[in-house]
Amino acid sequence: MSIANLKTRHIACVAVALALCGANPGARASDKTEAVELVAQSRDTLRSLVSDRDFVSMKSALAQARGVLIFPQVVKAGFILGGAGGTGVLLAREGGSSTWAGPAFYTMGSASLGLQAGAVSAEMVMLVNSQKALDSLRKNKLRLGADASVALGPMGVDKDKVLNTDFVVYSKVKGAFAGVAVDGSVLDVRENLNAAYYGKPATPDDIVFKRSVSNPDAVVLQNAVADAAK
Repeated sequence: MSIANLKTRHIACVAVALALCGANPGARASDKTEAVELVAQSRDTLRSLVSDRDFVSMKSALAQARGVLIFPQVVKAGFILGGAGGTGVLLAREGGSSTWAGPAFYTMGSASLGLQAGAVSAEMVMLVNSQKALDSLRKNKLRLGADASVALGPMGVDKDKVLNTDFVVYSKVKGAFAGVAVDGSVLDVRENLNAAYYGKPATPDDIVFKRSVSNPDAVVLQNAVADAAK
């Protein structure tokens, strides 16, 4: 096996282990860098999906959503029991406001997250459709399909079903549309990234509900979400 392939496997293992096992809340020197890069990647992922003709329905659905989770890379590592996971961000708005707050950092992990056969990674945008669904993200751990309903979009889901589902998932695998089954996946807070990005310990409640902390660098991502939701 080449050194490049070994390196790729190592990166995938780290990503999946982080999502499946949770992050150490202790601060690391690299946490701030990881958080800043993730915010930039999340902006690029959102713009990529919004501009893709396969995701036309996502833009109109986002206009009605209460929040959005963006995962720039969900990695599948089939050589470790099909585990998959990734780190993403949550942004939310209050009522019908066009002003978005966040990001708060989360991981998503599952031992059986259903990426398209043969795929190694996917970009994912998950819309939060209701205040109930948004409030459920105050928990440290949320299991999709058990604690909240989830559906795939835009294909195979009619508009009424999308609007009545807590979370709707849009995903792109290797440059093409593919549904990613997330039933059973667990969303968990990345406490260390939240603390690093905001300069002090901060919970999702502080960031997107109370809005008691902020980071001026987040404006670019907030504006990208606001533009996509128009």
